[in-house]
Amino acid sequence: MKAERHISPSDGERQEIEAVLAYHKEDARAAIGTLLEDIKHLRRQLALTEGAMSRGMARGWRPSYDRD
Repeated sequence: MKAERHISPSDGERQEIEAVLAYHKEDARAAIGTLLEDIKHLRRQLALTEGAMSRGMARGWRPSYDRD
């Protein structure tokens, strides 16, 4: 895991965070659980897409499963 960067969220990001917490009735654990499930779902979708797409279609590009 990479070192943690301390970057303040922008106003838009702060509003998104507040919206996620409000949706989960301020339960941070529930919010994190939902976000982790979203990550799992998106990784599965990315794996399916990678398998279905030809290398020529993407000109050699391959998806990355981790942040750079």
